[in-house]
Amino acid sequence: MKRNTGFKVALYDPYLDTLGGGEKHILSIIQVLDELDYEINIFWDENISQKIENKFAIHYINKLKFLPNIFKTNKNIVEKIYFLKKYDHFFYVTDGSYFFSSAKKNFVFCMVPDKKLYKMSILNQLKLWNYSFISNSLFTGHWLGKWGIKSKVLLPYVDDKYLNLDMERLSKEKIILSVGRFFPHLHSKQHSLLIDWFLNLQKNNREFESYKLIIAGGLKTEDVPYFEKLKKRVKNHKSISLIPNLPFPDLLDLYKRSALYVHATGYEVNEDVHPELVEHLGITPLEAMSAGAITFCYKAGGPKELIKDGENGYLFSSFEELTAKIKKVTIDIHKQKQVITVAHSFVKKYFSYSVFKDQVKKIIL
Repeated sequence: MKRNTGFKVALYDPYLDTLGGGEKHILSIIQVLDELDYEINIFWDENISQKIENKFAIHYINKLKFLPNIFKTNKNIVEKIYFLKKYDHFFYVTDGSYFFSSAKKNFVFCMVPDKKLYKMSILNQLKLWNYSFISNSLFTGHWLGKWGIKSKVLLPYVDDKYLNLDMERLSKEKIILSVGRFFPHLHSKQHSLLIDWFLNLQKNNREFESYKLIIAGGLKTEDVPYFEKLKKRVKNHKSISLIPNLPFPDLLDLYKRSALYVHATGYEVNEDVHPELVEHLGITPLEAMSAGAITFCYKAGGPKELIKDGENGYLFSSFEELTAKIKKVTIDIHKQKQVITVAHSFVKKYFSYSVFKDQVKKIIL
């Protein structure tokens, strides 16, 4: 039996075309409401349903409705308020600007702990009188709290196709994988540093000569110059591959084949000064952990909340430490199996869709 027929949800995310981890997170919240038979409206001037499905394997029972983006038009404040009145829930991913909403329930979804996005002037406080804040991680929520904003933490989920993998049947290859959007700004994934580290690893350690470094991630048109620079850095090195815009099935296959996973976002950034430049959560490390790739993350931001060093993965503070830890674990088969088992169980316990769905209902409804 259908539930909540006639209920309407609206989403405005000015970064929607990025289709990064934050977009997957907010679209997953919408997915839960879709399953409860809410009508889903997205303010975006292009129907990107197919792109969402290809990238994230998120399936909606009802079709998403893409409406003209009223927040990028010349509609005045009164028109926007009147338009939003029809909605039961309105979600907004902030770019630092705020507006009045007449929807019954309103939520600001916070992906980035950047103080510039949360300037609570008297006018903004008036605009936000009927909004609640949702943080994507404990790390983001902690920083919002320091800036005087109370938020509820809603962690993302990892797809069941990862969680249901049989660890005993995975066939691993000598692949070091890193997944993250190809872009040079904000919380950059430090691709250049990873490439340099890997070249040095192979040069000075014969046991890694047969390994490959594969870097995969989303690539937008405006970031192509950055991607081309990375290709020049790699040159014709046969052990390094840069793969943009992989569909979900191909990315899953890559995770399944990779023995190791490395995440260097935030490398040498002082997170107490620039929390926005480190990893805010770390969904790709969680995907790697669930797929049996032994995961190594730079010790900052969200990953240090997820990884217990030496138990479900490894943290590193320098590339020298990363090299030492990788060398140690690759010769210890017993330790490898132990870390893989604990990591997979950890993600399955805390990041399943059922856990996520329960939290959405608790926080949103």
